[in-house]
Amino acid sequence: MLGQALWGFASPTIAVYVLAATLIGIVVGALPGLTATMGVALMTTLTYTMEHNHAILVLICVYVGAIYGGSRSAILLNIPGTPASACSTLDGFPLARQGLAGRAMGISTSGSWLGTLFGTLCVAVLTPVLGDWALSFGSYEFFWIAVFGIVIAGTLSGGDPLKGYIAGFLGLFVATIGQETNHAYPRFAYGSVDLAGGIGLLPALVGAFGVAEVLLVMQGPAFRVVSAKVDSVIPRIGDVLRYWRTILRSGAIGTFIGVMPGLGEDIAAWTSYAAAKRGSKEKEKFGKGSVEGLMSAETGESACVPGAIIPVLSLAVPGSAPAAVLLAAMLIHGMQPGPMIMVNSPTFVYEVVAMLIIADMAKLFYGLTLVRPLLWILLVPRERLMPVVFVLCTVGAYAITSRVFDIYVMLGFGFLGYVLRQLKFPMAPLILGLVLGELLDKNLLRGLSLSGGDPTPFFTRPISAVLATLTIGSFLWSIPAFRNPIKAFVARTMRLPEISPSR
Repeated sequence: MLGQALWGFASPTIAVYVLAATLIGIVVGALPGLTATMGVALMTTLTYTMEHNHAILVLICVYVGAIYGGSRSAILLNIPGTPASACSTLDGFPLARQGLAGRAMGISTSGSWLGTLFGTLCVAVLTPVLGDWALSFGSYEFFWIAVFGIVIAGTLSGGDPLKGYIAGFLGLFVATIGQETNHAYPRFAYGSVDLAGGIGLLPALVGAFGVAEVLLVMQGPAFRVVSAKVDSVIPRIGDVLRYWRTILRSGAIGTFIGVMPGLGEDIAAWTSYAAAKRGSKEKEKFGKGSVEGLMSAETGESACVPGAIIPVLSLAVPGSAPAAVLLAAMLIHGMQPGPMIMVNSPTFVYEVVAMLIIADMAKLFYGLTLVRPLLWILLVPRERLMPVVFVLCTVGAYAITSRVFDIYVMLGFGFLGYVLRQLKFPMAPLILGLVLGELLDKNLLRGLSLSGGDPTPFFTRPISAVLATLTIGSFLWSIPAFRNPIKAFVARTMRLPEISPSR
């Protein structure tokens, strides 16, 4: 099926789509202020009329290209193009200052290519297995999966966990606006026909990321963009062979972080970097121009992209914010990811694997040929790009359903996203709440209907009990009053003096 999927994409039209979408993704990632999530969201509105497999291919190419493109400005300008590439500035920019900018970008290209390839292999192997396992899930289990995704995103997305929970449950609240699933009863509509129709997911996403980014960029100071001399960008085989353990470790870490709902590529990069530094024999070079450090960060963040797609396909739960938009695009184009995908559309999983392979090869091609043209693109002040981005946001929000109300939704979420970022609220839990709200609401009502209103099965069924324990445990562990006594007890236990045989 994988061979058939690859052969099905062998056409000149597909080649043009792939090259154009990957280039757009790299440019979006390289330009500071434009994120991978915003790029995927904007392209979703522009691919609405395309065939479903062509549209998903375009979005995956944009996703893969944007995560990779962020390293260009991180290495050359010490300005991360995307949040995921912030870790690459630690060693990428010092290498560039040493006159090794080309080598740094070669390391970035090889690490990113191998990371995506490793993650893609995991998609091919793990998605069918996880999908078969998820066939035993019912409404009770899917309810806890949705809650666990929001809780774990709020706990681990950085900063104050309480802010993560507030953002996640704010997204859940917005998702409940509109008609109730079972009986079409309007909730929180207040007599408005537009509100009774619900809040559109894509206008909300475009506003929360696109418009909010525009406001943040126009508020902040202008970046002084400078050019840099570049030496050879051809990756060195010696760098790959020398650090093969780091590549495998970072690929595994990045894929695992991607599978966890809501964590994303930035956490994958930092976790891979920390693991590489802990196991390195050259710890003193980290932060001063370490090849191993840059390789680990790029491999980890790129492996996270396919990793985040694994739960999208098998559980219909996104692993990152761009993957949440990708899930929304699949639903818009009539695909139904989740446990039944291996039964209803088994070929689609291998089509996605083929898409990831094609996008990875296009990224490698541009990584070796597009260095100097990207320098010219980076010379364009990002402040001049923001009006264009705002126009694309407005057109995209309106084009899907041709409702002026969706433009108001986009503007409202743009202002909301701007305020939340100013207050240091994480955005990943908010997006997960929006995407998972329908899954949680539908399965909660269905589960209560099946049990006659009795909530006991949510806690007594074996898989539900495990998921409920993980969810409640993650929540309690984020509370210092609960976590600190346990840590103190463990520390005291580990420091107990040894008892001599004579005593």
